[in-house]
Amino acid sequence: MATLKDVRVGESATVTRLTGTGALKRRIMDMGLTKGTRVHVRKVAPLGDPLELTVRGYELSIRKDEAASVEVSDVTRDDR
Repeated sequence: MATLKDVRVGESATVTRLTGTGALKRRIMDMGLTKGTRVHVRKVAPLGDPLELTVRGYELSIRKDEAASVEVSDVTRDDR
């Protein structure tokens, strides 16, 4: 299964599952990354970490290790 870490800049995906546990899973859910949410990857920092996302109409930065615990599907290329 693909994770949010694998989605490239300019692509969007739908969150299907959170694989993290405990405080990490709660933190990700509190940021708005829940099952069924559409996420757009806007930028990646020059050294590759963190990712800048658009989620539910706001900008969010998330580290790659956190993004690896978010499984996604329906990855599509957006021309924004």
